Amino acid sequence: MLTPHLHRSTATSELVYENVPLSDIARQFGTPTYVYSRAAIVANFRAYKSAFAASKPLLCYAVKANSTLSVLALLASEGAGFDIVSGGELQRVIAAGGDASKVIFSGVGKRTDEIALALAHHIHCFNVESEAELYRVNDVAIAQGKRARITFRINPDVDAKTHPYISTGLKSNKFGIAHLDAVRLYTLAASMTGIEVHGIECHIGSQITELSPYIDALKRLLSLVDDLSARGIQLHHLDIGGGRAIVYEGETLVPMADFAQAVEREIAGRNLDLFIEPGRSIVGDAGLLLTRVEYLKPGETKNFALVDAAMNDLIRPTLYDAYHPVAAVLQREGEATLYDIVGPVCESGDWLAKERALVLQQDDLLAVLCAGAYGMTMASNYNTRTRPCEVMVDGDEAHLIRERERFEDLIAHERIIV
Repeated sequence: MLTPHLHRSTATSELVYENVPLSDIARQFGTPTYVYSRAAIVANFRAYKSAFAASKPLLCYAVKANSTLSVLALLASEGAGFDIVSGGELQRVIAAGGDASKVIFSGVGKRTDEIALALAHHIHCFNVESEAELYRVNDVAIAQGKRARITFRINPDVDAKTHPYISTGLKSNKFGIAHLDAVRLYTLAASMTGIEVHGIECHIGSQITELSPYIDALKRLLSLVDDLSARGIQLHHLDIGGGRAIVYEGETLVPMADFAQAVEREIAGRNLDLFIEPGRSIVGDAGLLLTRVEYLKPGETKNFALVDAAMNDLIRPTLYDAYHPVAAVLQREGEATLYDIVGPVCESGDWLAKERALVLQQDDLLAVLCAGAYGMTMASNYNTRTRPCEVMVDGDEAHLIRERERFEDLIAHERIIV
């Protein structure tokens, strides 16, 4: 399965991203390398704008999915807002030219300095996730002589029917406030001098393929909106979070138009601005990890293709048992062999894909697809491995948007004490 804007040349049988052969990118920039399609990112973002044209939501891209400056700058140029979960992500948005007034600050553990930074840059609002956090935001706002605009992130106890590690809307998850506590906490917030109550939000998980969890959660939010209104607390916006899935392994997705129509049907007639926090669905299938086969290692029970990318570059398979499609850049003739695609890291969990039928030779290039989300943002330097470079393809051109790390970068802030 090839992703949007990735195709195989009829002349050479090689994979081409937009109009750039992946083999050219490997020659120019080396491997492993993350490669993104500008056209795919733009198309994914505009698909939301088109489907939700009637409600004109603020689309707050979830920075955690891919925080590379060029990706953020591209989305800012398309009019995106941003969903952040740290002060560092706010600084990235600002460095990329994003509009801080379109930023919403989520996350369960906001530090005092992060709250102060966000207030200084006049972000749109804080998604508050606990009573203790509410008091802290109020105190910091008063200290700055400001009022902090807030929503509460509600935990609606809705099963998103996704992997347990990326489910966030159940009672057992750390995120949000309990539905039963919402009226009390909104009433408390409305009494605070440093707080301006503005909206309501939920985010039930990631890689959600069905519509019903969204609508169940939305109905629960709207019942709270009505309850609060009856108590004199008027809300101005409704944030349904993100989590829309992409296709990794044949998943069937609800069409974007159906998703939009269902949401807009529920909020029809209400004087509420709509916010959405897409992340994976903007960048996930717009990126790939390009890697080279170092060795082919046949075994009694397994055949291994040892590549130069590893779990430190793309940890999703190790962390979530996640599936990523893998395609050979050069399509060779011959009988396919089942390979586990593994890296050089000293862990048995260091694998990118298992039991893939491929015709390979040593030094071949592989493209690990659907790697644009939660790839580079979760990369590490385990085994003192430098992180990959990143390249943005735009039509006929490939642009280096992040240099490959060097060993000198890894030790730059260390000090030897003997």
